[in-house]
This record gives sequence, C-alpha cells and structure tokens, in this order.
Amino acid sequence: MRLELRPTAPANKLLGLEVLRFLTALTILVFHYRHFAFIADKPVDLANDRLPLYGLLRFFYDAEPYGVWVFWCISGFIFFWKYRDAIADRSIDGWTFFVLRLSRLYPLHLMTLLLVALLQPIYFDLNGHFFIYQENDLRHFLLQIFMASNWGLQSGHSFDGPSWSISIEVLVYICFFLALLVTRSWLLNLAVIAGCFNGSGQIAVCFAFFYVGGLAAIARRAIASARFTLAAEGGAWSAVAISTWTMASFPRDQLGPVAFPLLLTFTPMLLFCLARDIAMPASIQKAVEAAGNMTYSSYLLQFPIQLMMVLGFAVAGMPIPLYDDTFFWIFIATTLLASYLVYRYFELPAQNLIRELLLRPRAAIATAPG
Repeated sequence: MRLELRPTAPANKLLGLEVLRFLTALTILVFHYRHFAFIADKPVDLANDRLPLYGLLRFFYDAEPYGVWVFWCISGFIFFWKYRDAIADRSIDGWTFFVLRLSRLYPLHLMTLLLVALLQPIYFDLNGHFFIYQENDLRHFLLQIFMASNWGLQSGHSFDGPSWSISIEVLVYICFFLALLVTRSWLLNLAVIAGCFNGSGQIAVCFAFFYVGGLAAIARRAIASARFTLAAEGGAWSAVAISTWTMASFPRDQLGPVAFPLLLTFTPMLLFCLARDIAMPASIQKAVEAAGNMTYSSYLLQFPIQLMMVLGFAVAGMPIPLYDDTFFWIFIATTLLASYLVYRYFELPAQNLIRELLLRPRAAIATAPG
C-alpha cells in the first residue's frame, strides 16, 4: 500500500491561483528577456520601446520586482491554506515539513547552480567578464549551496541569480513553522505585516507579502460555508477593481514609492477572489495544474537557458538579435518547454525519491506495532 507523505489536499485545488502563478512566471520571463542586452551586469544601448511586442507587453517588461512580490503572496496563501492547521495541531512535525519543502526546492536549485557554475567560467574566458551576475566565487557558491544567497552575507547576486528570492523564502518557511507552534491567530499576521513597514530590504518585503497572503487564506477558509460568501466575494472583486484603477492611474515613473502598499492591498484581495472552487473540464484542469507545476522550474531555468544562448552566439561570433520577435518567442517557448520536461522528468522524480528515503522510514516506525 502506498504511503501518503504529504498533508491531505483540500478539495479546492486553487486552480485560479495556479493560473495566476503561471501568468506571474511568464511576467518574470518577459522582464528578464532584457538580459540579452547586458554586457557584464549592465544593459548597453537598450531601447525599451524596440523590445519585441513592447506596446502589448509593456506591463510585463516593467513589472519587476512586482512579479516576485506576487509569487511571495501566493506562497503565503498556499502555505496557510495547506499547513496552518496541520502544524498548529502537531499533525505534521518539523522534520516532515522541511523535507516536504526542501525536496520540492533543492534538487532543481542544486542542478541549476552547478550548471551555471560550469558555464560562467566559459563565458568569462570568451568575454572577460561574467554574464549578468558577477559574484561567482567560492564564498557565494557556499551561500548558494545552503540556499542562503540573500540572507545579508552576500556582496551581490551570484550564479543563478533569480534564486535570491527563493533563499529569502526559506527564511520565511522557518519562521512560519516556528510561529505556528506558538499561535495560529491571524493577529500574528497583522503584527508581522505592521513590523515589515518599519523594516527595509527584500526580506521585510517577503515577510509582508507572505503573511498578507496568509491572511487571505485565513479569510477564505472563514467564509467557506458562510451565507454571505457571495457578498464577500463581490466586495473583494470591487476592491480589486478599485485597486487596479488606482495603480493604473499612477504615471509609471511615480508608481515606485506607492507600489508596496498598493500591491500589499491588491494582491491578497485578488487571491481571495481567485481561491474559489472552480469547476472545469478534466483536460483543462490538467493543463492548468501542469502550468502551475512548471512555474518554479521556469523561474530557475530562465537564466541558465539565457547563458547557454549567449554562449552559442559568442562562439559563433554573431550578434544577439535582441529586437527580433522570432528570437523572443524562441526564448519563451524554449524556457517553457524545458520547464515542463524538467518538472516531469527531474523535479518530480527527485522530489519523490527524497521523500521516500527521508520520510517513509519515520512513518514506518511511527505505525509499527508497539
């Protein structure tokens, strides 16, 4: 009999959040397309308005770091949705929780780290500098090994640079688990969010978005069987529309100072709305779940794929066709296809193997007679 190693999934599969997660990952892919204009760590002669489909995709090209913030908020929602009660009730222990999380994150993190560590010296030999991320020494490699690349010990982004946001999220996981051993009160979420307004840097931002996403999950659970569920959803959708209009009304060059409070209000309300149980044909549901599953791989694979592509152009002695629509779609399609294949044939098998090795023996001992 197969042993279930994960917490029991709620009936609601959060398909709306999976769609949002995929769109957010696509936003980050489009934003990072500009890397092809970089020499060392700076863009050279980059004309934004000439980027492929800029008129249509301008929001996506200009969305960083907002896409990462939305990801953190989605993570907070999902973690509070799945693990809040299980941790507080002690039905899932610390070892199980962290094996579940690290088995999901670490195999691909290690693979992309080693791949970039192999390719960057080749690029350096050809160009006299690294591609984008310059801190590729032993100290930063060790920080990356322990998923601590952005804990304040770094000199800058290193190796597979986008992993910086994952390293911060690992810190949040630790605090999330320990705090729930003390209290599951939603007041803790408010206290963390309020404290983050007095903090600085991306660690404070991550905590704020993670815990406000958690508030949205708590609220969604609270109204699941209430008579006023539809009224609450209607009010939330109205608030989303107002927040969207407010953000759209700000000139692009003035949005920065108010982006944090606006998105901190807008994103959890959007998650609250999208978290309703959505019925769809099985084939479409399968496609939505596959799209959600490959977001992590697309996030970590995008930079190694870019590095391999620029190496190919460097070896061939050809300029990168940055403003060519076909090249843009080749990059997007290659990354998405690779993400799907890597999740299916590497991430998922590695995840299951790690859980089988590290969790099954403990479960077998716990259920043994006597």
